[in-house]
Amino acid sequence: MYSYIVDVVNLLLRWLHVIAAIAWIGESIYFVMLDNSLRTPKAAEDREKGVFGEMWAVHGGGFYHNQKYTTAPAKLPNSLHWSFWKAYTTWLSGFALFVVLYMASPDFYLVNTNSPWAWAAELSGWQANGLALAFLLAGWVVYNELCKRISPNMERDGLLSLAVAVMMVVVAYLSTQMFTGRAAFLLTGAVMATAMSANVFFWIIPGQRRMVKAMQAGEAPNPLDGKRGKQRSVHNTYFTLPVVLLMISNHYSFLYSHELAWVLMALLIFAGAVIRQFFVLMHAGHNKPLYLVAGGALIVLAFWVGAPSVTGSSSEASAPGSEQVSTIIEQHCVQCHARNPEHAGFNAPPAGYVFESWEETLGQRETIQQVVGNHYMPLGNITKMSDEERAVISAWQE
Repeated sequence: MYSYIVDVVNLLLRWLHVIAAIAWIGESIYFVMLDNSLRTPKAAEDREKGVFGEMWAVHGGGFYHNQKYTTAPAKLPNSLHWSFWKAYTTWLSGFALFVVLYMASPDFYLVNTNSPWAWAAELSGWQANGLALAFLLAGWVVYNELCKRISPNMERDGLLSLAVAVMMVVVAYLSTQMFTGRAAFLLTGAVMATAMSANVFFWIIPGQRRMVKAMQAGEAPNPLDGKRGKQRSVHNTYFTLPVVLLMISNHYSFLYSHELAWVLMALLIFAGAVIRQFFVLMHAGHNKPLYLVAGGALIVLAFWVGAPSVTGSSSEASAPGSEQVSTIIEQHCVQCHARNPEHAGFNAPPAGYVFESWEETLGQRETIQQVVGNHYMPLGNITKMSDEERAVISAWQE
């Protein structure tokens, strides 16, 4: 019953998280598109009123006329649309999911017993939880300090972008050394998602509130508030595609179980940012397909790096028999990968993999070899699979 309740909570939180993320990302992408699609208004009266740009659009059988002011209109309407709850809901529901799925069983999902750093491999559950929280906080602090110190007045955003890119490579490397593969990908995405939500909470919305307050007091808004808000919004739009990829990566063990997982992660982060750049420029009227080509090349490079090595097949004399392999699978895998798992943490077989019969096991041979060979499975090596047993699985032939 406990596992069932956890699964129900997981499902509802994930549903909320996905809905909020779709709403937030969709609105963010729309406003970036709108901002880059603005054209100088043709009407002289609009220009005199301070209209910076306008866009005409048709959607759902109706026509829309959007206008953006250089700083603010002469008078604000009583009803003003704000965009922030979608961002907060996305982060809060995502963090709640992380607590339910990872922090509730840190020995299982967070502790990297194969870490090259002895201290990381020997962490207790509560220490791993603390390290994960510190990792998220440190990611935001470092990113925020880079923004404040390198380009405080938005005059060196190009250099800032380079610094943030280097930071993400470092984050990818550190996460894969300190945490299990799946958690490392999730936490790297969470570092970016935390920065996105914190940008809204600490910079974008406060700046907008100061602008509105100044207008209501009959004062001119500080233009830096608008510039800073746009800077952080631009960062958020480039984070979007990489974050979505990292959040769905836990379904693909070839990514997070690879020995160079941090390289794959960094390449895919850059690919997402480059592909997003194509669409940002396209909305501004600049068609630059080379960005799509570059993004595709980075994806191809990532999957080339991640491809399993092809080695000569073992001789029949050295290849383990089905009975030997079956015994190892039964000892180390079936307690979770069964139709009715014996392990208390599962209400159903993880990822839907069932190894109760030889036919079911044989059908997943390559997947089993990959995650066992990379020490990702058994999770946290809870069943104490030996290196000799892993070697048997690696030598297993069809």
